[in-house]
Amino acid sequence: MNLLEKCKSIKNHEITAIDNLNGYVKVIEEKNPDINAFLEINHEKALKTAEEIDSRIENGDKVGKLAGMVIGIKSNINVEDFIISAASNTLENYQGSYDATVIKRIKENDGIIIGMTNMDEFAAGSSTESSYFGPTDNPTAPGRIPGGSSGGSAAAIAAEMCDLALGSDTGGSIRNPASHCGVMGFKPTYGGVSRQGLLDLAMSLDQIGPLARDTSGIALMLDVISGMDPKECTTLDWEVPQFTSLVENGEDSLKGMKLGVVKQFQEVTDDAIVKIIEKSIDKMSDMGAEVVELSFDNIDLCLPTYYLINYVEFFSATRKYDGRKYGYKIEDVCGEEVLRRIHMGSYISQQEFSGKYYKKALQARSLIRKEITQLLNGVDVIVSPTVPKLPHKLGDTLEPMEMYAYDVLTVIANLAGIPASSQKAGDVNGIPVGLQMQAKPLDDDKIIHAMAALESSS
Repeated sequence: MNLLEKCKSIKNHEITAIDNLNGYVKVIEEKNPDINAFLEINHEKALKTAEEIDSRIENGDKVGKLAGMVIGIKSNINVEDFIISAASNTLENYQGSYDATVIKRIKENDGIIIGMTNMDEFAAGSSTESSYFGPTDNPTAPGRIPGGSSGGSAAAIAAEMCDLALGSDTGGSIRNPASHCGVMGFKPTYGGVSRQGLLDLAMSLDQIGPLARDTSGIALMLDVISGMDPKECTTLDWEVPQFTSLVENGEDSLKGMKLGVVKQFQEVTDDAIVKIIEKSIDKMSDMGAEVVELSFDNIDLCLPTYYLINYVEFFSATRKYDGRKYGYKIEDVCGEEVLRRIHMGSYISQQEFSGKYYKKALQARSLIRKEITQLLNGVDVIVSPTVPKLPHKLGDTLEPMEMYAYDVLTVIANLAGIPASSQKAGDVNGIPVGLQMQAKPLDDDKIIHAMAALESSS
């Protein structure tokens, strides 16, 4: 039973929202002490919501699209009355006083928020090891990182602790852990989903998006959270597709769809991962898709461009954490990676260096966006590995550039503002490998169609 079918079963009262919730609470109690996916849960509040949903269904009242779905939220998205810590000592006692726009929409559609998930501190990382509250283990590959920065959300889905989860994606922070944990993750077009209520890592790159075990779950959440938000200046006034109808009425065939395969994306990826991805591409070709070989010349620019912009925007975003209004002064209590980014951002932001570094990074970003857009003009989606290497073991020491190398294939979508996804393509010695799809801005529906079709062939 996929998530869409499960949601319908709850609405038909074949399954109760209470039973669905209690099943997950039991799993959380059993698994979370070892996995550390959730930092906080509120069973009592969630149970009250479930009881209200069941009562309304029994009375024949209308319920929302997410009725009875149990949802985990990354700890950098504001939820009223939960601790919004961003997994940092800085905000360990900061209680959310309002709901982010995406949370309001979830609640309006009768989703049940069970708790807040672990993450890299202030989303600065790719492994969920930098959390002040300890690392998250990978339920699918125990002893290895779950990826980051939304590692808690991905691990919660992989460990079957909830139906759906929200993450945020600045340079791959939804797709990277989705790949490592063998689940599905989706970064919408920049501006397609409101960021109001998100604690910024980098304002021009961040996007909230869903994680789930199947495409129908991704589609269900996108139906709810997508669309214009007058409170948030980056959102687009766009005609949101009916994502769930694409899954419900979708065809197994990919006939007529053009898939772009970029040789440089394969060249920077470990051979064992490339073999898995090539099998998926062959499968999609057998389903009717036309495969087009492409070349992306600026791949070496992507990581330095992304991190220079990230440093500057992160430094700016953290100036409000001065200890006066929110928690402690960030520099006094934060971890090594957060401090590194603050110092780098401060340095680059100085007037004498901004032209040398930041302005050149913005120029490089325009070049990257132009090149990827040109490639996408000739195809429907670009298919590639999500992450170029397998997740390392928890506790292994990596140099900063080794950690940043996880992001080389995912940062492009953030720099260009385009939609991108990850879904499991296979595994190498039991360790999941993700396949990434990218499309033109607001072609999110093309990715959902291709994801559903590939999923149906598995």
